[in-house]
Amino acid sequence: MPVPYWRLSGFYLFYFASLGALLPYWSLYLENLGFSAVAIGQLMALMMMTKIVSPNVWGWIADHTGRRMRIVRLGSFAAALTFAGVLLGDEFWWLALVMIVFSFFWNAALPQFEVTTLNHLGAQPHRYTNIRLWGSIGFIGAVAGLGMLLDRFGTGLLPMALLTLFAAIWLSTLWVPERAAPVMPAVHEPLSRVLRQPQVLALLGVCFLMQASHGPYYTFYTIYLEGHGYSRSLIGQLWALGVIAEVGIFLVMHRLVPRFGLRKLLLASVALAGLRWLLIAWFVDSLPILVGAQLLHAATFGVFHGVAIQLIHRYFQGRHQGRGQALYSSLSFGAGGALGALYSGFTWDAAGPTVSYVTAALISGLAWLLAWRTLRVSH
Repeated sequence: MPVPYWRLSGFYLFYFASLGALLPYWSLYLENLGFSAVAIGQLMALMMMTKIVSPNVWGWIADHTGRRMRIVRLGSFAAALTFAGVLLGDEFWWLALVMIVFSFFWNAALPQFEVTTLNHLGAQPHRYTNIRLWGSIGFIGAVAGLGMLLDRFGTGLLPMALLTLFAAIWLSTLWVPERAAPVMPAVHEPLSRVLRQPQVLALLGVCFLMQASHGPYYTFYTIYLEGHGYSRSLIGQLWALGVIAEVGIFLVMHRLVPRFGLRKLLLASVALAGLRWLLIAWFVDSLPILVGAQLLHAATFGVFHGVAIQLIHRYFQGRHQGRGQALYSSLSFGAGGALGALYSGFTWDAAGPTVSYVTAALISGLAWLLAWRTLRVSH
């Protein structure tokens, strides 16, 4: 059966385009509504918190029904429908309710679609990056294009732009056929025993801390740069530059792992994260240094994510693979992301941006120490 390349790619294009519109600009939209840094941090954290629960709930349903694309379509449609609620009011508790319900459904789609894509690829998993690449293209196009539009027309157009992208995600799912997964071999070792392994606990802890260190970047980077006189179009280009660097490193990761090993790459990526946050904290008025800091996204996300995915796949075998990836997503992007949004909001409000980014660097340092002391993997 031929792989439906363009149908699969279309979903990634629109899904990550919506992420490119939401992550950099939603906090800016909230600021223009008059919310404080603490309130913005709380609203962003609520979106992250649903990632702790949502992938596991929808994953359990998908595993028991086998109808992953039906869940992807349902989640995508419900996400678009519930996000429309932001057009009905702008009070804190209303937006909090809308974002919780929206993100619960929105976070249901991607993990199950990833499984569907890999099932379609079958014995050709190496082709995954050729399909996933369209997600990065969508992110770059959205973040750069919206930056120019927001410069010209203001942030008021952001909700409709996002709603259009969410509708496009749902429409793209209608063209993707279901594909059943191959039968997985049974694993006799209980999951609780896997989770008690020091290496596994350390890896999950490092992932949690690493994502928490990204809190000021994902929540306030756009606001921070705009406050220092950068245009929204230039800010969008800086966001896009980071993703371009991420794509570049993905293309060479298969060469880096055999040469340096997973442990060295992990330690380097975490150390460079600390450096990145310090550069942003202390040299925000220097565009060349900001460009260099954005290029470090290749390490702080690209290398780190590539290594973490491989280690999770190594530690969680057989039928535990799906739950291993769900735990990785929940603890890092969910719990770590929520903590990052919360502390960055409080430190931003109480002590200012510099303290927030220095705090992020300290959290990266803690993650590095944990990895250095406990992870002993090579290749």
